[in-house]
Amino acid sequence: MSKPNVKTSKLVIPIIYGYTTPEIRRHDGCTKIGDTERDAEARIGEQTNTSDVEYQIEWTENAVFSGTIEIFRDHDFHKVLEAYGIERLRSINTGELTEWFRIEPKKAEEMLQDFRHRRITVDPDEILPYTLRDEQREAVEMTVDYKNNNPGGEFLWNAKPRFGKTLCVYDVAKRMGAKKVLIVTNRPAIANSWYSDYMKFLGRQSGYFFVSSTDALKGKSMVIPYETYKQDEQSRIEKKADPMGMIYFLSLQDLKGSSFFGGDLPKLREISTIKWDLLVIDEAHEGVDTYKTDTAFNHIKREFTLHLSGTPFKALANAKFRKEAIFNWTYAEEQQKKQALMGKPDNPYAVLPKLNMYTYQMSEIVADKIKQGVEILGETEEYAFDLGEFFRTKELAGDASFVYNDQVDMFLDALTRKEKYPFSSEELRDELKHTLWLLDRVDSVYALEKKLKNHPVFKEYHVIAAVGAGSKGDEDVSDKAYDKVIDAIEKYDKTITLSVRQLTTGVTIPEWTAVLILSNISSPSLYMQAAFRAQNPCLITTGSTDGAGNPEFRRKENAYVFDFDPARTLTVFEQFANNLNPNTSGGGGTVEQRQKNIQELLNFFPVIAEDENGELVSLNPEQVLTIPRKIRSQEVVRRGFMSNFLFNIRNVFNIPKDALDIINKFTPVKEQKQHQSTDIVIASSDGFEVDDDGNVSATDEYTQDKVDQIFGDKKYAEITEPIDDLVEQATDKDSVSKLAESISSMLTNTATSVIEDAQESYGEDMKKSDTNQITNQLTQKAEKVAHDLATDYQIQQNILEQEKKEAIEEAVEQLDTTNKSVAEIEQAMEQIEKKFEDEYVEKKENLKAETTQKIQDIMDQFEVDSKKETTRTVEEKKEQRRATDIMDDIRDRLRGFSRTIPSFIMAYSDKKTESNKPVDITLANFDEIVPDEVFKQVTSISLDEFRQLRDGFDYIDSEGKQQHFEGHVFDEVVFDDSIVEFVTLKKKLADYFDEKNTEDIFDYIPPQKTNQIFTPKDVVKKMVDYLEEENPGCFDMSDKTFIDPYMKSGLYITEIVKRLYQSKKLKELYPDKEDRLRHIFEKQVYGLAPTEIIYKIATNYILGFDEDVKITKHNFRQVDALPYAKDGTLQQVIDELYGDDAGVEAKDGGSDKPSKETISKPKSGTVTGNKDIISLIEDAGIEYVDLRDKKGALWIVGGKELQEFADSCNRFGYEFAFVPTGGKATDRRPGWWLKRGGK
Repeated sequence: MSKPNVKTSKLVIPIIYGYTTPEIRRHDGCTKIGDTERDAEARIGEQTNTSDVEYQIEWTENAVFSGTIEIFRDHDFHKVLEAYGIERLRSINTGELTEWFRIEPKKAEEMLQDFRHRRITVDPDEILPYTLRDEQREAVEMTVDYKNNNPGGEFLWNAKPRFGKTLCVYDVAKRMGAKKVLIVTNRPAIANSWYSDYMKFLGRQSGYFFVSSTDALKGKSMVIPYETYKQDEQSRIEKKADPMGMIYFLSLQDLKGSSFFGGDLPKLREISTIKWDLLVIDEAHEGVDTYKTDTAFNHIKREFTLHLSGTPFKALANAKFRKEAIFNWTYAEEQQKKQALMGKPDNPYAVLPKLNMYTYQMSEIVADKIKQGVEILGETEEYAFDLGEFFRTKELAGDASFVYNDQVDMFLDALTRKEKYPFSSEELRDELKHTLWLLDRVDSVYALEKKLKNHPVFKEYHVIAAVGAGSKGDEDVSDKAYDKVIDAIEKYDKTITLSVRQLTTGVTIPEWTAVLILSNISSPSLYMQAAFRAQNPCLITTGSTDGAGNPEFRRKENAYVFDFDPARTLTVFEQFANNLNPNTSGGGGTVEQRQKNIQELLNFFPVIAEDENGELVSLNPEQVLTIPRKIRSQEVVRRGFMSNFLFNIRNVFNIPKDALDIINKFTPVKEQKQHQSTDIVIASSDGFEVDDDGNVSATDEYTQDKVDQIFGDKKYAEITEPIDDLVEQATDKDSVSKLAESISSMLTNTATSVIEDAQESYGEDMKKSDTNQITNQLTQKAEKVAHDLATDYQIQQNILEQEKKEAIEEAVEQLDTTNKSVAEIEQAMEQIEKKFEDEYVEKKENLKAETTQKIQDIMDQFEVDSKKETTRTVEEKKEQRRATDIMDDIRDRLRGFSRTIPSFIMAYSDKKTESNKPVDITLANFDEIVPDEVFKQVTSISLDEFRQLRDGFDYIDSEGKQQHFEGHVFDEVVFDDSIVEFVTLKKKLADYFDEKNTEDIFDYIPPQKTNQIFTPKDVVKKMVDYLEEENPGCFDMSDKTFIDPYMKSGLYITEIVKRLYQSKKLKELYPDKEDRLRHIFEKQVYGLAPTEIIYKIATNYILGFDEDVKITKHNFRQVDALPYAKDGTLQQVIDELYGDDAGVEAKDGGSDKPSKETISKPKSGTVTGNKDIISLIEDAGIEYVDLRDKKGALWIVGGKELQEFADSCNRFGYEFAFVPTGGKATDRRPGWWLKRGGK
């Protein structure tokens, strides 16, 4: 497809219908009552066609309350019918309730009209029977079983919205026999859904009161305050009746505001005194990691805890819950159920939109960056696309501006102009009226907001900057951001919400239809959590009516995710598909199992990406797995195979010495660091453990020994403030905060002193980053410890005061005032107050003493912990850095090997099987493709040694025991994919006659040893231009011969071949293209290559321009001409090589003898224009030694063959002098030194 297929909603008219089935006797006098948003007859046909039943539609009606746009569902009307005593039939097969009612159609229609006009109501106490769906039953049973086997445990429901968690929680409570149930939610707005399900399925008949003081439930008839419940409980106890159970609904905000849970208000005392049978924490992924939240939940006594999360991800699960303590209900399961229940009367998932993902490559927009590279610390580095980098900002005139400002403009223009992008037409923009855009930085949000407001298309949208920490002044940012978005959607036809983290979890904004991921978010949990923001159900009125005057609505059917980093996107998608399945989580399972999971997800969450031609295509499971690999392989090829993607090394300390000896033979890509030994030596330090991923951890014993060495008996914990006074004064929020600050300050001072002494001891081994990390960790710990202690002290004081107050009130209430005067009563009351006041004072003094002692204990323990944490962190960082340095050194050397891979592929990819089919080069057969002597010459190791790194080997360790090294130094998948990518690229660039090819394959082959530095294509062209200047008309002569006596790539020869092939004179002589080419290769071009691999690279390139044109004879030979050139016998060798015969068969090498007028390749690299001498030398590929900075000379190494190069330099003001015996700088080899010019 050339443009995205975006259809977010469809036109619907809610219809309720009634029909009969005259031929089914047991349905006589009955009416089937259902609803649909489609054509009623089509819907009924679906229900009856499978059983071939004749039906009669009795009536249809708009399912909207008369005079309003408020819709109702069939089950709302069902409840009315049941409330009025109309029998509801059960299935004869399952016994479950159906939609058939024993009522004549006409009577049913009359009751419907009364219902639509609100002339009949339902008894609010009428309770509906319910049957849990299979998945709900599974969740309930798992929870109850876990509770029975794990008293005091905690369980998690990782279930998507619409699962029906409220009903399931109530069912759990009943099955557990829980009498006291506390529900705490971070979203008080959902109070109505909890109350609604209580009214619908439980009611007071269930034995539970619904208790709450939440504002959202004020005025609800069946909601009572706790005081009322307590009175009823007492009354029942007095009557020796069983007390009613209680479902207590509470917001987290109210809980944290209570003085008994760390707040200021003297409320909710009962929450702290009751031992709850079941605590339910709704939306567990929100707001659970703050000090206040921790404090609040820590002061709730309970038997069991059930956590509910609206987003099914492992991040929360892995942190706290065991596998058996989690029930998962995923997006794929939800959509499967939606499909399975399609057409069934009660499908709660029917209104959930389907997610669709479009992922784009940004290569068109950042292509210039890829070519230019990025300048980092003065050096040009390879550019790897990064969304965070792309939207990075800088300070400009006091405001944030994008670093890549022009590219961001191009990106926004592409979104709105190129047809495959989501905002490229008015039609698409109408589908995507309200969207959420996620970025990495707050400054990026503000910079993009400014751009969107000034963009010719996006200025039509109202832009909301919904940012959190670091935003411009909002305190309660989450609530305010939500309100801003809701208000804007009501006010404006189109909106764009820009956010970093705000509004990405637990927020329902139904109108959002798409999320644009413009950040580097790579966690599957956070990514999909954000994606689901667009998947909320939405039904909106269009403001129009149909022909019958019924209001029209639009139902959201599809939601979209637009992403611009395919490798990241598809990796996240694959992890999302597999990580919640125990058989494939964590990379487990077979390829087939993983693909099966991906296919199941793709069925309900299609992914559309660009193919190689830029067209949008739907991906299959194999593509989901392979496209990220392809992108990585392209990266490997682009970096000349000098990429760490190729290596599979995680734990350097697991590499045996024998394997390291092999690796040490490779020449590192980077220069050796100062004072670094030539060879890498690995020895893990004592006192450390290393996991399979190479993560280092210090043992407790080792850490304690180091603590003793560094700190000795020195004491750091010192109470520097009048703690007694602070504790004494800590009676209100401000003084308690001051106490917390004082404790935190003393703890932080202890940590600072510990860190300073550690710095003095470790010196340079303790990096600034280490200090910052330890400081942050200990500061946060100090704040939490101080907050917890001070808050707990405040809570205990509040409890003492409340207990005193309650004791006085109870004693006064029980005071016998019979026949007592007012004075006597007052005296008695004073005695009561004094008694309990004295007890209160004593308890408070004890509390103060306990708290003061706690502070001292905490100070002492914090000192111990600070020493250990500081020491452990520095020691582990030191060892990890050592491991990282070793890893970097190993990778440097492995890149020294991997840089040879393109040369091998270039040289040996023409290998054929016995059946004459090309051999596909892979890691597995790499050692079968390259001859051993060539392999060793190029890589410095033998093929046997390569196999040891690849396949592993047995070895004897330092203790004399036999061990096995697994090998797998190279990542087989990336290795093989990269070879395929390179071979594909080689074929694509093979036709050097095609002027559209601005690149050549040698742009992707890094320099090897000195004799394999490939001259760039543009330099070659200039060399040949100069050749033509010096020899006018040489390319029009069919008998003129050309030789490259020292071929390295074949580029020089191919440029000669192109000039000859394109010559008008030669075209006249040889009008047939293939005849002309054969003449050129057999009679005019010659070349010598010094080694087998260079010979094969050059000839494969020169002769591989067209698979259909076979050059059977040529004049290229493997001969190292350099020594013959040095001793003056090169011409004699050429005479011997070529003789007088015509060209020899290509497979045997050899060919024609060049004429005496043969034009040799100039060793000059001569160019026109101004160039510095080093550039001229390097362009010509000449060895040189530059000692001018040390008051020496600049030398080029070579004999008289460099005369032409030296002469050509005169035009640029440089003069060389030849010294046959060279100098010390040239190791007495012949050379030329620079007499004039240069610096």
